[in-house]
Amino acid sequence: MNQNQASQCINRLWDDEVVPTLSDYIRIPNKSPAFDPDWEAHGHMDRAVEMFAAWAREKLQAFEKATLNLARLPGRTPLIFIEIPGSPNEHGRVRAAATSDNPTVLMYGHLDKQPEMAGWTTGPWEPVIQDGRLYGRGGADDGYALFAALSALLALKEQGLRHSRTVIMIEASEESGSPDLPAYMEHFSCRIGTPDLVVCLDSGCGNYEQLWLTTSLRGMVIGTLTVRVLTEGVHSGAASGIVPSSFRIARQLLSRIENVETGEIIVPQLQVAIPAERIAQAKAAAEILGDTVITELPFAGQTSAMSVSNVDAILQKTWKAQLAITAVEGYPTPANGGNVLLPVTTLKLSLRVPPSGDAEAARVAVKTVLERDPPYGTQVTFDAPRGENGWNAPALAPWLQAALDKASHAAFGKPMAAQGEGGSIPFMGMLGRKYPDTQFVITGVLGPHSNAHGPNEFLDIDYAKKLSVAIASVLADHAGRQSVS
Repeated sequence: MNQNQASQCINRLWDDEVVPTLSDYIRIPNKSPAFDPDWEAHGHMDRAVEMFAAWAREKLQAFEKATLNLARLPGRTPLIFIEIPGSPNEHGRVRAAATSDNPTVLMYGHLDKQPEMAGWTTGPWEPVIQDGRLYGRGGADDGYALFAALSALLALKEQGLRHSRTVIMIEASEESGSPDLPAYMEHFSCRIGTPDLVVCLDSGCGNYEQLWLTTSLRGMVIGTLTVRVLTEGVHSGAASGIVPSSFRIARQLLSRIENVETGEIIVPQLQVAIPAERIAQAKAAAEILGDTVITELPFAGQTSAMSVSNVDAILQKTWKAQLAITAVEGYPTPANGGNVLLPVTTLKLSLRVPPSGDAEAARVAVKTVLERDPPYGTQVTFDAPRGENGWNAPALAPWLQAALDKASHAAFGKPMAAQGEGGSIPFMGMLGRKYPDTQFVITGVLGPHSNAHGPNEFLDIDYAKKLSVAIASVLADHAGRQSVS
């Protein structure tokens, strides 16, 4: 691949089309179904999907026999399914079907969004470009993925370079845990086949200076803990000292799963041994990133990190179970809080499960621990519908290791780096189980301060362009390897 020509092609495409289209997409509040149960009636998701599909259809005209399906299974969020046949063989024939001798690359992303959240400087639904960064909800997580995938393939097409048969799937329920994706995987199973290579563009990067490979993802258990002590609120002067505080009971219950002094999760089903190779990768990543592992986070005042070293910080956020309280219900704002002993406390718990842990076993164990023998006989429920397993990558094939290093040097001038990510991509756990012999490239643009899910989410435009170029290089090497073999 001619590196300069590929960069010019992708830069031109992003400047002229991708950034303007992503800006329009940011304006659409297409929150994932978990945060907008009436998403279908509101129509925002359909607007976003139609926008992406329209752009993709135009670009697919460059590829012979390429197809795009905008699938809408009953009761499910929509999904964009694209098939691009491999380059013509030595006889000039294009083969679109998935067969054992026609290897497939599966590329993945999503376009549903997290809710807006408070604290934005610019605004979640108003795109703003500052210092080469496109601010707005969804641009980096994960609206850019479709554009990166197709721009990489278009760069190869412009140079007349080979590429393998490629399937691109862009779903609309990832931020809700991908509940609709298994149905689509089954629906399109014959057309997907067994991928030889999976490229997932929904992950992070340790810095904006090189290609980063994600080697593991944590699973998750999300549920609501409810503690009820009264049928209605009562004057605190009349009730306190007789009726136990629901908040105090909730604190007691949380101490059953988390060490209040250290934050360590003490439920055995949420603990695993960290593989030696992941510890080695964390040490290598810490050498590259230094103190930014910790200092990239917006600590308030004199708050210090829980970890004592950069290596420990990486492992804590990628391989250790952790608990976060992400929402509270049952409490007025401080301005409206009267002298009332409140009847109920409801906390939304987000438990991160180690990559190799069993999320369903963790869910059952946590539910049992929290609901067992409630203090004072209070009404306690923990409602967690399911657990989502994490993912630990298989070893890289030598050809892919070489291709990734080559791509990173060419696009960024530095070698590829690798580390785990603390978040979850349900799709990866699903694929890991379904395709145990497949090779994976999990990467993304969520680097320092990009703040996915939080305020001021941004996409580093230059990094997204270079990542697209790197992916094009990997796709070219994959196709070249297949043609040689």
